[in-house]
Amino acid sequence: MMTGPGISVDGLRYSYGDLEAVKGISFEVQPGEILGFLGPNGAGKSTTIKMLTGQAMPKSGVAKVLGIDVTSGNEDFQARIGVCFEEKNLYLNMSAKENLTFFASLFGISDLDTDAVLRRVGLAGRANDRVKTYSKGMRQRMMIARAFINSPDVLFLDEPTDGLDPVTAASIRTTIREEADRGAAVLLTTHDMFEADELSDRVAFINNGEIVAIDTPENLKLKYGTRAVKVRLRDGDGVREETLPLDDGSHAARLAELASSPDLLTMHTEEATLEQIFIQLTGRGLEG
Repeated sequence: MMTGPGISVDGLRYSYGDLEAVKGISFEVQPGEILGFLGPNGAGKSTTIKMLTGQAMPKSGVAKVLGIDVTSGNEDFQARIGVCFEEKNLYLNMSAKENLTFFASLFGISDLDTDAVLRRVGLAGRANDRVKTYSKGMRQRMMIARAFINSPDVLFLDEPTDGLDPVTAASIRTTIREEADRGAAVLLTTHDMFEADELSDRVAFINNGEIVAIDTPENLKLKYGTRAVKVRLRDGDGVREETLPLDDGSHAARLAELASSPDLLTMHTEEATLEQIFIQLTGRGLEG
């Protein structure tokens, strides 16, 4: 049973030469929580994960995983984490089943049900095929499967649905939520606004190595966004639209008038997206 934060970061910094890639960030991820790191390529997301998983040494600050300082030389936490990186490091001449069996052995797992693991990511029918015959999306699903094999207490997922079709991506998001529901602390990096909104309990906006906002998606929308109703009405042979802000309450009479109009076609509420809020806070898009 995990006690305390799965991940705890305080004032973390990292530089590539003279380029400071991560600039004193602080955050925590609790058991059962998914924290989405939302930002464009080069914002510092992947570098943060590399520090937390022992692949890069922080220049300063404190980073703990399962209560263990990642710079202490104590690698006990490694057996209790799962990792999925953008870079695929699978054994291409092995089958999917052989890959999973090998990696399970590194955790001391000798009775892994590889078929069940592969079924979870939609690869059961290709279990005995060599990974070199897999498409990019299939290799990504293998990376996800591998990250789950030790029932980790902490999951680091770097762009986990990159290269996947929409149906498969939705399925993978379901498995990630299942891992959090089991009690894993999940750090998810993405530049996909929809994915962050759908999966994350909280979102951290990271830009140029700094966290510019961190909160639940709902709170961020309420704090920085505006709510409105978009109404579509018949207009002769065409259609016209009218958008009424909801936050100040001054358009209630007009809204009631439109709602009772015989020309009304559709009426629906709109709220700011995470991407719109990110642009508002940083002046750049998530793809930038």
